[in-house]
Amino acid sequence: MADFPTLRSGAVAQFPLSSQTQFATDVVKFLDGTEQRFRRYPAKLRRWAVRLDLLDEGEAEAMLQFFRTQRGMSGTFSFTDPADGTVYPECLFTSDSIRSVVDARGRCRTTVAIQQVRS
Repeated sequence: MADFPTLRSGAVAQFPLSSQTQFATDVVKFLDGTEQRFRRYPAKLRRWAVRLDLLDEGEAEAMLQFFRTQRGMSGTFSFTDPADGTVYPECLFTSDSIRSVVDARGRCRTTVAIQQVRS
């Protein structure tokens, strides 16, 4: 399995970093007004919005090539959470497209959304 690419600095993201943890619970309501709740999936689900604002051409090309190799949302890869260093072995991109913007100084900027695959 592929690893999410790191920057020249060794980091996988730049700050500010956005992440969230999601739990899903289904609720069944009965005619008498009572409810029964159960988990839709057994563990929490992690998501990250990885901002990459100051990439040089090489880093931007490596990110784009990695995205293409993964075929957008189709491929899975391991991702290291920049906040705590935990490695999540099965993650995927949440979009089939990636957009990069180049400024006047030749710096590239992009944002990718990553989601942990549910077990």
